Amino acid sequence: MNVRTPTDRTILLAHPADVRRNYFRPEAVEALGRLGTLRMNESGAEWNTDQLIEAAGGCDVLVAYRETPGEGRLFDALPELKAYVRCAVDIRNIDLAAASRNGILVTHVSGVFISGVAEWTIGVMIDLGRKLSTSISAYRSGRTPVALVGTELRGATVGVIGYGRISRYLCDLALAFGMRVLVADPFAKVEDGRIEQTSMELLLAESDYVVCLAVANALTENLMNAEAFALMKPSAYFVNPSRGNLVDEAALLDALVCKRISGAA
Repeated sequence: MNVRTPTDRTILLAHPADVRRNYFRPEAVEALGRLGTLRMNESGAEWNTDQLIEAAGGCDVLVAYRETPGEGRLFDALPELKAYVRCAVDIRNIDLAAASRNGILVTHVSGVFISGVAEWTIGVMIDLGRKLSTSISAYRSGRTPVALVGTELRGATVGVIGYGRISRYLCDLALAFGMRVLVADPFAKVEDGRIEQTSMELLLAESDYVVCLAVANALTENLMNAEAFALMKPSAYFVNPSRGNLVDEAALLDALVCKRISGAA
């Protein structure tokens, strides 16, 4: 049996240098290097498909940045490639048919961003309620920030649209802050007795913070539209940690300008 050793394996880490430092600690890069001969993108810029084909020639594994497109001609041009590892939750810009045709395994990292996205959402909710970034911007502009007490998370209601892994983690954090938690998801059952599963309409009407974490697909395109924003309280905030195509941006802007909602992130 012919067993390949790490010295026979070539890995390309396609993240530009500045981006790479945000995604991988030095220990992680070193660990990846122990798995084979490691090539890295030192150009400081995202590669297009032609550049990626040139850089990945002879590679066994390509670790792709989330913005790196996996076009069909990329897979067709790399006969030695065994795996395309996408550092993102989705695989929306990958030609899976072409990868399969060439016997290339495509993976993604759906579990990596669970805590990060949930923590970001809590941070944004605190910022919206306390107007922290607004005050900082005023101060740096030479103006005296308006003194505000702000809104506490404790006692407020957060409505989470979608009940996947990020949502479940976020719900735990929100409960720890003393929030009332509502969830709307027709495809999942909430078994945590501390959480109220409800309709989308009731969630929008009762929430102080509406967080959109639904899966992006044809059914959820423009899920948050003018009708949805009209159901929200004028004092409520909208937070979208999910994909942009779930939100009708014109309707969101109109809701903000007409003060139908208090803020968004």
